[in-house]
Amino acid sequence: MDFVRTPDSHFENLPDWPYAPHYLEWEGLRVHHIDEGPKDAPVALLTHGEPTWAYLSRKMIQPLLDLGFRVIAPDLAGFGRSDKPVDDAWYVTERHCERLRHLIETLDLTDITVFVQDWGGPTGLRQAVDMPERFARIVIMNTWLHHEGYEYSPGITFWRDTACNPLWLRALDGFFPAGAIVALSAQRPDADFDAIKAAYEAPYMEGGESRAGVRRFPWCIPNWEYEAGNGKDQERCFEALKTPGKPVHVIFGDSDGVFTAEWGKQWASMIEGATFDTIPKAGHFVQEEAGDEVIAIFAKRAGLA
Repeated sequence: MDFVRTPDSHFENLPDWPYAPHYLEWEGLRVHHIDEGPKDAPVALLTHGEPTWAYLSRKMIQPLLDLGFRVIAPDLAGFGRSDKPVDDAWYVTERHCERLRHLIETLDLTDITVFVQDWGGPTGLRQAVDMPERFARIVIMNTWLHHEGYEYSPGITFWRDTACNPLWLRALDGFFPAGAIVALSAQRPDADFDAIKAAYEAPYMEGGESRAGVRRFPWCIPNWEYEAGNGKDQERCFEALKTPGKPVHVIFGDSDGVFTAEWGKQWASMIEGATFDTIPKAGHFVQEEAGDEVIAIFAKRAGLA
């Protein structure tokens, strides 16, 4: 399988990112994660989605370490410091689920609190449903699970139509502007747009070859591509999480037009015992804008503050 490996130099001098890389071998690829804190501590597993990487969670890491967690933040294949297969068709949701399962089993992670957002929902919540004995708590940020009756927002429809437009992709020669997408989503006026853009462009080369993973995720939304998006398993997990058997905390940025706070409140009401909170003036990438605020709410809800 052909893949691109981003040079280490791309990740030098990123602000607020002092963490050493760790790697596993999976399906012929070198895949990356950070691993901070005591090895025998409860685990905080920080997932990411589109078009981000582990850097998205940087504002959450130190607060979680201060709470006594071991923090694991992986990069999916095709993202961050992980190797990047160049064939768009390689990327289906099930492969990302398999990558996370391999990480959890290889590191033998237990007592996990998983934090999910965007595609971290379909990939991370799958692990909590399939391996419940390894998980202690679930924190759901701006995300979803496909299921019958779910109303895809105009924001999702616009995003999918734009990101999968063949004329646009051809015009850009496959260059999917990951950094600009994250930067332009910021809702708070104090955001450093140039720094955000640079950090989320760091994993990629010029041109489109290294960007197959970020191009592919929008295509995989089950409402349009049920099989590639793993719609059946998303539906199964949605039903299973109604009675999770462990604490669930739903924390949504209130200014997201993709996965709205109204949807977050509705979902929390369907989950037995779930709490629900919003973070003011935080958009889709709530970790980027308010990761420390997410952890403050989580700590209070979990009785750790």
